[in-house]
Amino acid sequence: MYYWIAMNLFSFVIMGFDKRQAKKRQRRVPERNLFFFALIGGAIGAFIGMKAFRHKTQHPSFQYGIPVLVIVNVAAAYWIGKQL
Repeated sequence: MYYWIAMNLFSFVIMGFDKRQAKKRQRRVPERNLFFFALIGGAIGAFIGMKAFRHKTQHPSFQYGIPVLVIVNVAAAYWIGKQL
């Protein structure tokens, strides 16, 4: 549970950081890293970060990919919870 919370918090923060970097026209977080953190448990945080910071909301890969990863993350958490 702590891992899941930490990953979602981290994904949220990294979305905000990337948005700030974009505004300042400085070095950005690679998109593959944003997807990686979402894949390994931070999809809900990434989704909330997208909406809160209005970041990557026009990119189809994020519009559809992050919600799919939310479903995958929830299903994985459910499956792991049933195993315990």
